[in-house]
Amino acid sequence: MDSDLIRGADGLLRCQWALEDARMIAYHDTEWGCPVSDNTRLFEKMTLESFQSGLSWRTILNKRDAFRTAFDDFDIEQVAGYTTADIDRLLADKGIVRHRGKIESVIQNAGVATRLIVEYGSLAAFVWQYEPAPASRPARITWDVLQSLARTERSAAMARDLKRKGWKFFGPVTAYAFMQSMGIVNDHQEGCFRRAGVEALRDRFPRPGQGARTA
Repeated sequence: MDSDLIRGADGLLRCQWALEDARMIAYHDTEWGCPVSDNTRLFEKMTLESFQSGLSWRTILNKRDAFRTAFDDFDIEQVAGYTTADIDRLLADKGIVRHRGKIESVIQNAGVATRLIVEYGSLAAFVWQYEPAPASRPARITWDVLQSLARTERSAAMARDLKRKGWKFFGPVTAYAFMQSMGIVNDHQEGCFRRAGVEALRDRFPRPGQGARTA
């Protein structure tokens, strides 16, 4: 068992990053690592991970509701049609991270996402093709292992291919954080009470564009 796990007030062992903060604990327990195929949720997470660069995820999580309101619940087609008036509106919104380059990139990325949906059938089919082969994964996910997994060959490939298609603010480190959160990999630490449950979800999850998972 990983000695770097933390034990909550409820007695459950969790990944070290799941701080004693109710919102972070709920995110860890109910969202992080669970496989996702919904295009809107994937686009939202790709966007929020981009905004998180240079900040803590806790900061972005606390602003997530404001981001959802500001970006029309991350409706891809709607965001792709934003105008300069929307950029001005977003830059004046104190509830989100007001970074002009990243705000403008969200609109461009939404346009890229619409093209990926046409090309691949869904945004999910595009991102899930970067799931690593089980044999390439570490035998045990410990805190020390996670420290060395800030980026991987597959996250670098995802970031590179997205960049070629015109996606902005999404490098290999951001791509790997996205893969962790959306269940493309299961990086709950050994001994975390969520690890087995998340892996069971992944085992049953039909890979978008690929059908059911094979051993």
